[in-house]
Amino acid sequence: MKRLTLLLLTLAVLLPLGAQIRGNDIQVSVVPDHQDWTYQTGETATFKISVTRSATLMDNVTIDYAAGPEMYQDVKKTGVLLKDGTLTLKGKMTQPGFYRVDVTAHVAGKDYKGACGAAFSPEKLQPTTVMPQDFDSFWQNAVSEARKTDLNPTKRLLPERCTKDVNVYEVSFQNMQWGYRTYGILCEPVKPGKYPALLRVPGAGVRPYGGDIYSASKGVITLEIGIHGIPVTMEQKVYDDVFNGALMGYWEFNMDDRDKMYYKRVVLGCIRAIDYIEQYTQWNGEKLGVTGSSQGGFLTLATAALDKRVTCYAPVHAALCDHTASLKGVACGWPHYFYWNKGKGEEKKIETSRYYDGVNFARRISSQQKGWFSFGYNDDVVPPTTAWATYNVVTGPKEISPYQATWHFWFQEQWDEWEAWLLKALGQ
Repeated sequence: MKRLTLLLLTLAVLLPLGAQIRGNDIQVSVVPDHQDWTYQTGETATFKISVTRSATLMDNVTIDYAAGPEMYQDVKKTGVLLKDGTLTLKGKMTQPGFYRVDVTAHVAGKDYKGACGAAFSPEKLQPTTVMPQDFDSFWQNAVSEARKTDLNPTKRLLPERCTKDVNVYEVSFQNMQWGYRTYGILCEPVKPGKYPALLRVPGAGVRPYGGDIYSASKGVITLEIGIHGIPVTMEQKVYDDVFNGALMGYWEFNMDDRDKMYYKRVVLGCIRAIDYIEQYTQWNGEKLGVTGSSQGGFLTLATAALDKRVTCYAPVHAALCDHTASLKGVACGWPHYFYWNKGKGEEKKIETSRYYDGVNFARRISSQQKGWFSFGYNDDVVPPTTAWATYNVVTGPKEISPYQATWHFWFQEQWDEWEAWLLKALGQ
């Protein structure tokens, strides 16, 4: 009995500790000589590379590195020996853009990576995508047609998720045609009254959703939607199977037809979600926000552009922006449609992409809508070149808050600033 008790106590200590593994002892750091990572075109940036173990420099470590305009680096070196764990590189650009240094250190058979993306006159970056002449009429007609289908909503209480201040529901409603539904998690303050509302739109993938209970506890009606027409409360394995099966690569489905392209019903689902908020919640009819990251950043821009009920919007590292940039040798947004094939034989897809480019939606955001943009200079999924260029075309009131050292993820401070901005913009 004593041995069993000791074993259980040992497991009780070790299991939590195992769940708390964080980071690596070996770190690769690439740091520019400007604190804001920003330079003017024609200036020279100096990058200091260091490889450390336990925060101290390592001797005789071997690295590979690539440097140059992001996604088009033209300097590549392998097997470089750092005797004292450090190396200094220089780089510059004569045109607005981002100069990126990627470093891989090889230690004991393992690879450790670091990077730095330095901005050169980013406020002058302009996107390449062309606005189709019928862009507005295409989307206006699409929204009008979708609204001919009754929402026919469903609403199911999820008591296990409710709190003393917030009621949580799984809801669904018709999207662009009968039989196709959008599912989401609705969180409403328990206290009776009228409230501002927030639509949360998702990043790429297929997954369940928990709902934004936090914002609802602060006095905001929140609706977090999925985009694939399936319930959002199933077990994770179901979504993994769908993502690796029927929906694998969904972002490329029907790219040669603007009316059948997968994102058409996704964008329309966001507009119908606001219809649902207006018709079936206690929204105050005044303040309404939309936000999301990555794919959700694109959907944020699209929703704000197409629906003037949106009073504030916050895209974070927005994907699907400036698809055609790679045709001109400039970094393009995820999913990098034409990066590898250079657009050869893809004229129809190129034309379709313009109707689903976050840049063209950003151009249509009005002066009555407030925006907050955030992204990282090290992001290798959504290049900061596209994020800055998209920000630059917005003519309405806007704020930008880059967190330079982030890749395609958040820092806690960035998350906190985002939430605080949204609540303030919604009057809470």
